[in-house]
Amino acid sequence: MASRQGIDSATITQLTADVSEPFLAVKAEFDTDEIRVWTGVDDLSLNSETYTGAGSLLTVSKIDETNELSSEGVSIGLSYMDATVLDHALTENYQNRPVTIFMGFTTGGTNNIKGYLTVFKGRMINMVINDTPDGATIMLSAENRLIDLATPRGYRYTHQAQDHLYSGDLGLQYIQKIQDKEITWGEETEGYSHSPNGPRTGGTGPQR
Repeated sequence: MASRQGIDSATITQLTADVSEPFLAVKAEFDTDEIRVWTGVDDLSLNSETYTGAGSLLTVSKIDETNELSSEGVSIGLSYMDATVLDHALTENYQNRPVTIFMGFTTGGTNNIKGYLTVFKGRMINMVINDTPDGATIMLSAENRLIDLATPRGYRYTHQAQDHLYSGDLGLQYIQKIQDKEITWGEETEGYSHSPNGPRTGGTGPQR
């Protein structure tokens, strides 16, 4: 992971240090609001945004990295959270909404961030809520954004599809006509010829 492009020097130092204080932070983007939590206590400021401390109540499954362009999913668990989080889980549209997981390092036993990087970025696909007298436990499943590479697209290279995406665009208005158009090269036809020393005259010549 230390060789991944885009990691700043401070994060690389923490990744290779003998002693470090790592944390995970999760940002779930719902339609009307965002849920931001991290594995520490109190509030954490990351990217000028505030993350609420969930401590051990926040769990994240193993995040696999491969050299291939493959989709690896992840599960995020959040236990015994307050009514605000539960309300989002019950009422908000969450499917295909973005979710991001950060890994970072604090310094000196404080909430000051020494360095961080994005370890997962994808979309929420499924949510299971287990409500008990002690509080609700939420298990969220997410797919890596690389899943889009394997998702069929409903649009085709047609005039109708292009006009739907970009109203008034005529770039594909003749695409249907040329699909069955027969274009013949190199054959001769009666009534047309080309003289190397003069203009075209009647006779035989390349078909146009």
